[in-house]
Amino acid sequence: MATREQIVAAADRLFYQHGYEHTSFADIAGAVGLSRGNFYYHFKSKDAILEAVIDARLADTTRMLEQWEAEAPTPAGRIARYIEIVLANRTDIQDHGCPVGTLTTELAKLEHALHDRAGRLFTLFRTWLREQFTQLGHAEQADELAMHVLAFSQGVAVLANAFHDEEFIRREVDRMHDWLRTYTSQR
Repeated sequence: MATREQIVAAADRLFYQHGYEHTSFADIAGAVGLSRGNFYYHFKSKDAILEAVIDARLADTTRMLEQWEAEAPTPAGRIARYIEIVLANRTDIQDHGCPVGTLTTELAKLEHALHDRAGRLFTLFRTWLREQFTQLGHAEQADELAMHVLAFSQGVAVLANAFHDEEFIRREVDRMHDWLRTYTSQR
């Protein structure tokens, strides 16, 4: 992995685990094993690193959604993949919350200029979920349903982080699958 990519990966992990505001240049440089001079060669500011982290997350999320499209033959199967993400990432979510939700919340509190850019991650999920519900035959309410699924994932992530209760996550994922079946059985 190139040094720039190593810096972005380390910063992404540290921003997620400790928050953007509580992660310093020195923390990131130390995680990658770079001197400050070499570090500044790649990034002149912490905001430049944040922008690169957001762009990397957008690219990774796009690839993940494309993979789900390729692997799951039906829109319901693809939505189910999204629902299961809180279960698949339960350990990190219990420890640190949702990586998208925690970042956008922190940037909003800081009134950071990159808050809207970070929000594009939610927009990417919203647009993708809306398309899946449209394909299921629910075009008129597709955006409302997409937002419900997003609200589910964020609510579960917040409460899983607060209570560290894996059984809660499993129950809520099962309930969400049951809810999804009500929209697939109508066709």
